[in-house]
Amino acid sequence: MTRTAEKIDALVREDSSMLEALESIRSAADENGGEVEWADVRDDLSSGQWGRIIEKGVLIDGEEGFRIDDREAFDEALDGDADETPDVEIDEEASKWSQWDKMAGLASLLLMVGYWFDSVRSLVGSTIDIALAPLDTALPFYAVILSVAMLTGLYSTLLQANLMNMDRIAKYQERMKGMQDKRKDVQERKKEAKERGADEAELERLDNEMQRVQEEQMEAMADNLGMFKEQFRPMVWIMLFTIPLFLWMYWKIRDGNITGIENEVVMPIAGQITWDYGIIGPMQAWIVWYFLCSMGFTQLLRKSINIDMTPTG
Repeated sequence: MTRTAEKIDALVREDSSMLEALESIRSAADENGGEVEWADVRDDLSSGQWGRIIEKGVLIDGEEGFRIDDREAFDEALDGDADETPDVEIDEEASKWSQWDKMAGLASLLLMVGYWFDSVRSLVGSTIDIALAPLDTALPFYAVILSVAMLTGLYSTLLQANLMNMDRIAKYQERMKGMQDKRKDVQERKKEAKERGADEAELERLDNEMQRVQEEQMEAMADNLGMFKEQFRPMVWIMLFTIPLFLWMYWKIRDGNITGIENEVVMPIAGQITWDYGIIGPMQAWIVWYFLCSMGFTQLLRKSINIDMTPTG
């Protein structure tokens, strides 16, 4: 940043209305061959602002009046301010759920009642068992859970990669950050104004600016509901496919469909336990084993096929 740009930045931070004052000086200088006098701008800025601009060295002595010290840096500083908090355009319609998304969400909620009603759990579990019985027969139950975890990790990763638009989420986050930066800037300018004993008019102007920023933030928060829709959209599909598999494992263990040595597992610290043993509070052994397998495989899968779930600006 050049010295002129630093001076202009300091002036604007002290008084946001300085931006308009500097614009008026530039316009007057353009109309008068590059020089400007107090009489040319007295209707657009106060004598205090005029004095501060000269004191800062933004305006220096010319042949008949004053001229801008470094016109190129002056223009860059003023024109650059307009781009500090760009308006981020987001297609709100693209974040809306389709009819299929809503149906998947509703079906997931209906399936969740199987955790509390034995009849629903038995119906879902016995139905899924038709497809998974060969796998259950061929492998020990810990390997069956591992296989289910790998399957859920695979389709969860693919669904998130295809149904979640990371560029759109990045735009939502960029807009939120822009609002936060603007609010922080006004707060800092208000703090500096109080420290140097600014008059009531300037403090009131900063208060009004802060109120406008807060109103913009509230409007942006309502708009950012689209970001949560975007993030949650793949989750309803993941739940739709995962809940039946969970109900099947729950049906196998809780309803006595797995017995003997198949119902036992050796885990670190816990030793030899049954699958329904509570390891971490109410979390039973089979749930802990499933999540460990699922998290490990999902991370490995994302790295191996280079899927990045980080929003990109």
